[in-house]
This record gives sequence, C-alpha cells and structure tokens, in this order.
Amino acid sequence: MAKKTFPIKYTSRDFDSIKSDLIEYTQRYYSDTFKDFNEASFGALMLDTVSYVGDVLSFYLDYQTNECFIDTASEYSNVLRLGRQYGYKYRQNQVSYGDISLYIIVPSQSSGTGPDVDYYPILRKGSVFSSIGGGIFALNEDINFSKVTNEIVVAKVDPETGAPTSFAVKAKGKVISGEISEETITVGGFQKFLRLELASPNITEIVSVTDTEGNRYFEVDYLTQNIIYRSVSNRRSDEHQVPSIMKAYAVARRFVVEQEQNSTFLQFGHGSDSEIFNDSVADPSKILLKVHGKEYVTDTSFDPSNLIATDKFGIAPSNTKLVISYRTNTVSNSNASAHTINSVITPVFNFKDRAGLNSVTVQAVVDSLEVTNEERIVGDVSAPTMDEIKSRIKGTYAAQNRAVTKEDYKSVIYSMSSAFGSIKRCNIIQDNDSFKRNINIFIVSEDANKKLAYHTQTLEDNLKTWIGRYKMINDTIDIMPANIINLGIDFTIIGDMRINKYDVLSNVTKILSSNITAPNKTFDIGEPLIISDIVKLINNVPGVVDVIDINIYSPVGGSYSSISFNIEDSISADGRILVVPDDHIIEFKYPSSDIKGTIK
Repeated sequence: MAKKTFPIKYTSRDFDSIKSDLIEYTQRYYSDTFKDFNEASFGALMLDTVSYVGDVLSFYLDYQTNECFIDTASEYSNVLRLGRQYGYKYRQNQVSYGDISLYIIVPSQSSGTGPDVDYYPILRKGSVFSSIGGGIFALNEDINFSKVTNEIVVAKVDPETGAPTSFAVKAKGKVISGEISEETITVGGFQKFLRLELASPNITEIVSVTDTEGNRYFEVDYLTQNIIYRSVSNRRSDEHQVPSIMKAYAVARRFVVEQEQNSTFLQFGHGSDSEIFNDSVADPSKILLKVHGKEYVTDTSFDPSNLIATDKFGIAPSNTKLVISYRTNTVSNSNASAHTINSVITPVFNFKDRAGLNSVTVQAVVDSLEVTNEERIVGDVSAPTMDEIKSRIKGTYAAQNRAVTKEDYKSVIYSMSSAFGSIKRCNIIQDNDSFKRNINIFIVSEDANKKLAYHTQTLEDNLKTWIGRYKMINDTIDIMPANIINLGIDFTIIGDMRINKYDVLSNVTKILSSNITAPNKTFDIGEPLIISDIVKLINNVPGVVDVIDINIYSPVGGSYSSISFNIEDSISADGRILVVPDDHIIEFKYPSSDIKGTIK
C-alpha cells in the first residue's frame, strides 16, 4: 500500500517553523534510515543549515517585496526611485535666492548738477559675490545703473566750492547661490535612452549642455515635453519695466535631470542625429483628416503640439563630447543672514562707449562697486526625511499638475524649483470669514543656521507665480508667514540613588534634544506638542525613577521669536497636549539652554 502524501506547509518561513516541518517530514518519510534527532548530531546540523537558508531566503523575499511599495520601502534610494515613477522630482541640493543692494561711485557732470550719464555701467548677469561664511552668489539678471528708479546721492564735494564731484548710485538685483562649474563627458556610439552620471555630488541645477558641434540640449520636465519657453531681451521702450520677452521654442535635443542621494544623472531620449533631418513636422491634414474609406468623420480635437511631436522622446547625443555647465553649492548651507554678502569676486561691467571714456575714471567706477544684502537670503532647507518624501510623493501623484485640494496645494508648494527658493513647512487654511472663502497659505523658511525664519518678499513673489500655474481660476490665495513659537522645557525628576545623578540629568537632556529638536524632526505648522510623549521619553532614560514636573515655557524677544504665546490656555484639560493654532509652528531654537531640569 502506498504511503499517504501530506502537503508541504509553504506558510512556514522562519527558522523554527521550517526546522519543525523538516523534523516532522523526516520522521514520517525516513523513519527507517534516519533516527538520530539529537541536537548535537550531524543530521541535526543539516536540518539547522537548511532551516537557516530557508529563513534567509524568506527574509530577502519579504525585504525585496517591501521595497517595491512606497508605504513599506525602508531604503531612501528606493523611495526616490518609486517616487520618480509617480512624477516626483527630487532635489538633493537646494539654492538660496534673494535681493542684494549694489553701490557705485559715478563722476559728476562738468556742471556738477548730476552724474555723468556716460559713466553709467551695466553689471552683467553672472557677476559673482561672496558672503562672510564663504557662500558664493551669482547675479541672476543684468543691473542697469542708469535706471530712473535707482537711488542717487552726493558722494563727494569740492572742498572749496561745495559743488558735487561724484555721486553714489544704489541699484538692486537678484542673486542665486552657488558657483558655475564645467564637466566634459565623451559620448561614444549611438545609444537609446543614454544616461550619464555627473561627477560632482552637490549639483543644484544644470545651466547648459552643449556638444562639440555646437548643438545645445535643453532641460525639460519630461522627455515627452518638446516645448520650452526662453527669455529674449526686450529692446522696446518698456524695457525698464519688462526686461525680457517670453517665447516658445520647439526643442528636439532635450534631457531630464534625475537626482539621487549625492548623484545627478542626465537622461536623454532614443532618437538619433540622423532622424533630425526627417520630416518631423507633420501635415495637419494627416492628423485631422484620417477619413480613409468612410463617408463621415468624427469630432477630432486638435492639439497644436502634435505638429512637432515625435515618438523618439528627443535626440540623444552620439560620437561627440558634451560640455555640461552646472551650479554647485560651496557651503553646506547656502542661506545668508542680513548684511553678510559683502565681497565682490568677479564683476562683469559693460559701458556704452568704453573706448571713448577716460580709462582711469572707468576703472575707478569699476573699483567702487560695493554689495550688501539688506534682507536675509533664504531658500536652502535641510533634506526631507523619508516620511516627508513618502508624503510628498503621494501628494505629487494625486495633484496631477493641478491644485484643487489642500494636499494638492502642499504638493505644488514643495515641488517648486529650488532656483526660486524652498519652503521648509507650509499649511493651507480656508478663510471662512472672507467673501470668496479665500485660501490662506502659511509658510516658513530656514535661516543660515538651520533655524526657522520668516520668508522674504522675493520668495513670496516667486511662490505666487509658481502656484498660479496650477491653481483653479476661481481660487484666491494669500501667502502669509506662519507664527513661530519658541518653546523651552523645564523638568524635575527623581533619580536612582545608585547612579550618578548628574550623568542621569545630562542623559535626559541629550535624549530630549535628539528626539524633539533634531533638524529632521521639525514640527509641522499647526502640529501640537505631545507632553505625555516627553514624559515617556524621560521615564525611559536609565536612572530615572519618576518625573515630578514638566513645565513648558515660551521665551520671547531678543534672538527669539517676538510671538507671545499663552501656554496655560493652550494645554489640554488633562495636561497631555499643548494645542497649537493652525497658523503657528513650534520650534526649540536653542536646546542647550532651553531644555533644562533638576534632579532629586
């Protein structure tokens, strides 16, 4: 009679269950040949080995499966790859963007009634300045010192006649952090979807990509996008009000930028140079009039971009050298406090008729250039945590390039290009008291010391323009700074008499600082402080017997925020939660002095 076959338990996946199943299987089917189940025997060693291999294989199977989904992925790089599939654009390095004030000395006219207009220069885009902390900033636009809106004051006068001999001219411009670097990459034969890795680990943006034949490649959001908008200098009478004209261009040579942790890649399409000469501009009749043998036509919508669309995702370079110009940060934090940008590194001046001017006077004008930033320059923020990345990925996928819901607006704000500044935290609140139920957007940035700071006007203007591309036409928005609440903790604990109480007190302070004040654990706007969690953290420190008292206080003035916050009225009835309004954000600014306690 044949032996009865028992099914294998495929649900057994850990070491103990696999070993138990193997022993049961051996006892049932090999009872005549294998009888020594002693844990010290060679047979037991073989069972342990097989169980161990099965346990390891099960672990890696579970691990790899988890890494395929955003909710369960645990590796930062895998989360970024998954986010790319959802349309999320990751930027490892951020730039700061803001305003500077520029000063030059211009000689006066012979009559002494005003500056000599012939010596008014134009400071060109790309001029370089530096801050006290070593940060490099480049001018992001041409500065014309002859503009009527510039401020002019008398700089020097003739000591005998009192007539002005020179005037000081003040102009304002916009700067962006980082310096320009170049890298040359040799490209061999044609390769579909060519992907190139750049050498620098801290690239903030790609400035230009050209090959040895003089062809330029343009960055797009997606390879299917073949239209870009370029700025052309405005030579009309309103050039002072509108310095550039925006024009649409179709680009066959294009690429997308993909960033991972400390790595930047350029991804090209799969078209070749030989295909650029083909008939890429379609005949409209071929798009609309696909009648064939039918005696009727359907209602066909016409997208003008179909005239220049291809199925090649752009032209990839081949058999050439690519010269890639990109911007990199020179310091870990590119933010700058007020009046810290004070050095002129590389000024680029243009004069209308330099050959006809006195060379000594021209050089004096050039040498007189001074710079400062009257307001702080912000935009650089610390890298988002994995949980923040996951949240932003989901928001990007749900937003679908439009802002309708609260989560859509958050996704759009966090995805703003770092060239225009970066937002550390934001919150969206609907103003029910307004006639049109206005949308209030509260934002907060970071300063040069990675502390929360109020945003600048330039950042707000850029954010308004950015949101305007996505918001619904009937939405009205106001952008306002979130109120920063600086908090401190004063606690009293009882320590174990067998352990040095000063060591216990020091450990409690360190653990509180690392858990609630670390840069990667910044509170959200409107997020409450859970006091019971603080008590739990303290009680878990070795040597702590009990927590007698927890006092939350709010320092105001000086280097702290000027926002006065009533702590007593904001604590819940059971004393476990400090409730924060939706337009406020908590910060422990100086943990070394603001988190303190006593031990008994």
